[in-house]
Amino acid sequence: MRQLFVLDPLERINPAKDSSAALMQAAQRASIEVWACTPADLQVRGDQPLVIAMPVIAEPWISKGESQNLLLTDFACIWMRKDPPVDEAYLYATHLLELAERSGVCVLNKPASLRAWNEKLGALRFKNLMAPTFVASRVSELAAFAREQGEVVLKPLAGRAGQGVVRVAAAAPGLEALLELVTDQEQLPVMVQRFLPAVSKGDKRILLVDGEPLGAVNRRPKAGDFRSNLAMGGSPELTELDSRELQICSELAPVLKEQGLFFVGIDVIDGMLSEINVTSPTGIREVERLKGVPLADQVIGRWLVSFG
Repeated sequence: MRQLFVLDPLERINPAKDSSAALMQAAQRASIEVWACTPADLQVRGDQPLVIAMPVIAEPWISKGESQNLLLTDFACIWMRKDPPVDEAYLYATHLLELAERSGVCVLNKPASLRAWNEKLGALRFKNLMAPTFVASRVSELAAFAREQGEVVLKPLAGRAGQGVVRVAAAAPGLEALLELVTDQEQLPVMVQRFLPAVSKGDKRILLVDGEPLGAVNRRPKAGDFRSNLAMGGSPELTELDSRELQICSELAPVLKEQGLFFVGIDVIDGMLSEINVTSPTGIREVERLKGVPLADQVIGRWLVSFG
């Protein structure tokens, strides 16, 4: 059995922190052949989906074999693990992967859902679980919402890992100027959410596999910042899920399963859903290290039960 991982170039991956590396190593431990490629290696001839891929030995990280031209249908599963941005090249890659899916290959996460679920906007399907949220391009409308809430965070819809997220008090001088900047002079929509002060105690990343929460890590912001993302210096802490967080997972589960979103990372602050990360969710290594559980092996095991 073979699995293909579509991701960023292997030399950019830090195996000590990267969830894709963890999944590749777990697949190898399950006696699955592991292959790798980048989105640029995907091809189609007529209606036949192809790839230039290399076999890899993922553990110890990493030994690479010679690249080969293969059919995408040669793989039992294709993991789309390319990091954002979800740009034009990313979207075209999902279309090529969809051809493999139509031929019976399991593609995770489902290509159509990767296109449809913006990681900020996707959460709005569950607005009852979220802090007050507004998305718009017009500065006057955004400013009015900010003044209603008192203090807000501004989130670029294409942002990742906390990049570009700004906390601002509605009474701050220059609010409109800041909104002009983040909307590119009212050309791009931006998400505005009520600021949740409890983020100082952490932002939980919960990893759901086939709709079930298999692990979680609390991410506490570094001193002087409100962003808890690990890429922004946040510190991971051991955590358990409370009843509210389990309720959120329960409400999301049937929709995620129906949409083919097999491996998802949701962010929850003070009992409020913040984001639904579907492209290349992180957190496996932190859960494994803090809790002492083989989470990546559990993910691959769940795939074998569901699809293998």
